[in-house]
Amino acid sequence: MPSRFEMEVDLPPKNSGLVAQISCEPVMNVPSRLVEVRYKLPFGLDVAPQGGLAVCTKENSGVSSNGNQEKPGDVLRYTSYFSMGLPRGDGLLSQGGAFAGALSWQCNLFDVLKAKAWQQVIDALTSNTKERTDEVVLIFERALPASN
Repeated sequence: MPSRFEMEVDLPPKNSGLVAQISCEPVMNVPSRLVEVRYKLPFGLDVAPQGGLAVCTKENSGVSSNGNQEKPGDVLRYTSYFSMGLPRGDGLLSQGGAFAGALSWQCNLFDVLKAKAWQQVIDALTSNTKERTDEVVLIFERALPASN
């Protein structure tokens, strides 16, 4: 069982060129791994608060763009979310936008375990709209199959 998970995730929208680094401790008390699921919008997701975690209650009938899918018992650890912020990057356009105060929608990863209320999880999930992105990224922790 790993003591920490390490993962790189391409942030939406597709071809944005933005990458997030994930480094986190497992929350399951059994051997587990992280699973990245990417859905086009709109998307469906069945998670519910259970024991302080966002636990998947049923398998999604949708098809993810990377072939992965959530399963009952998976714990939602991260979701892409959008918030208003200054332009990113190191070019003149982003610097000029920062000086001019040009706010725009920025994608980040929301750490579901740090949510202080269930509404924060819902708000992060529903911030992934067609007006802002073409996909949502969900990172689940999944128990590994028991070895015989």
